[in-house]
Amino acid sequence: MEQSNLDLPGTATGTMVVTEPLNFWGGQRVKPRQQANAEPVFEPATGRVLCQMFPCGSEEVDEAIKSAHSAYLKWSKMAGMERARIMLEAARIIREKRDKIAKLEVINNGKSITEAVVDIDVAWQCIEYYAGMAATLAGQHVQLPGGAFAYTRREALGVCVGIGAFNYPFQIAAWKSAPALACGNAMVFKPSPMTPVTAVLLAEIYKEAGVPEGLFCVVQGGADTGSLLCHHPGVAKVSFTGSVPTGKKVMEMSAKSVKHVTLELGGKSPLLIFKDCELENAVKGALMANFLTQGQVCCNGTRVYVQREIMPQFLEEVVKRTKVIPVGDPLLDDTRMGALISKPQLDKVLAYVNQAKKEGARVLCGGDPFVPSDPKLKGGYFMSPCVLDNCRDDMTCVKEEIFGPVMSVLPFDTEEEVIQRANNSPFGLASGVFTRDISRAHRVAENLQAGTCFINNYNISPVEVPFGGYKMSGFGRENGQVTIEYYSQLKTVVVEMGDVDSLF
Repeated sequence: MEQSNLDLPGTATGTMVVTEPLNFWGGQRVKPRQQANAEPVFEPATGRVLCQMFPCGSEEVDEAIKSAHSAYLKWSKMAGMERARIMLEAARIIREKRDKIAKLEVINNGKSITEAVVDIDVAWQCIEYYAGMAATLAGQHVQLPGGAFAYTRREALGVCVGIGAFNYPFQIAAWKSAPALACGNAMVFKPSPMTPVTAVLLAEIYKEAGVPEGLFCVVQGGADTGSLLCHHPGVAKVSFTGSVPTGKKVMEMSAKSVKHVTLELGGKSPLLIFKDCELENAVKGALMANFLTQGQVCCNGTRVYVQREIMPQFLEEVVKRTKVIPVGDPLLDDTRMGALISKPQLDKVLAYVNQAKKEGARVLCGGDPFVPSDPKLKGGYFMSPCVLDNCRDDMTCVKEEIFGPVMSVLPFDTEEEVIQRANNSPFGLASGVFTRDISRAHRVAENLQAGTCFINNYNISPVEVPFGGYKMSGFGRENGQVTIEYYSQLKTVVVEMGDVDSLF
């Protein structure tokens, strides 16, 4: 394996430049065919240019897909146990290199090193989990009249495309590739153009673990490259993580050749906090629901509904804790909030806060650009985490996904009322409820229109449980046993043991 990108002794914020090619197919990194249309990739904590991203054109996409297809022909014929052994080795290598991968993730993405280490752990756990499932893929045997019988075979789809988002670059590459590979597929993965650096490390790790060359390819690019992937006749499935408008386009393009599609889109998830909750846990849950990865998490519980009787205590405690969140250099262990992904994203989030003020919301803390004391961070995309009070359901900050560290808090009176308000959204990715009443907890979970409901916690995503949306938050699932069904297809084989009973 090429070591250069993982050889990071003493790397500090503001010191790294990435010069190696970031595409990968045919078992190696591939230099860009053309230097045109290069896009700068920034280090969020400093605003420095980290590297150039060269989008792949049609010839390069074609090469990557052909490379993946030839690997798929070998991989799909291997026994599940053989695939599992290689995947377990990949998980082991990630564990071994965890801290170095996490460091590179932080430099490219801006989140705190504490979070990034957890993300890399989740990545290897996901690969390990699906390695364990690879050997369990099996069909059914069905006895038919007269000694005839039928059986089903669970077969791979072929070449799957994964399109990732900037908030969890390495983890999403693992979440998409692990079930795909377990089922016998190959994958061509396109990272977000803002975070192109770490997916290629996963490609090198799979190669080192022993997959056929080309089984996991990486192509760089933005919308044009994504379009080439969605339209390509050699692709069987597209799994996309990102915004609703882009998800609609992915679905539309994939429909032209009737490809399988999984969409993991945005959210505006509700978090319901009842007066009988354990307040300390509810406050911690609300912070976890809003401020991980600088608030750039699709399933964040950004509409926090608090029962009126406990609103003053809740606000006092949540504001007190939000004010002391250490914002700054994401590579320092003490930092709990790093930089947003880009200057446009930072400006957009700050504009949402200003709009909220205009519409009558009250800023209880934060919501301003933040300049850390370290001079090398003065060009970084930092802001102070924000809590908004005096919010109404019709406000922009309550209806639209902000994708930044902004918590909107709203009062409610009754369970029936808050469920109706919580469901009054086009999104349905996640939801949460804090209460000591076990009946209420399960009743609310049943009635919330969302793919996940957290009871007395928020934003924990074990690889063993499915993750995905209702309504405009998408369809299909990632993680859990059920995802095997989204990366495989079922063939029925009918066997006649006697004579054909013909009408003719």
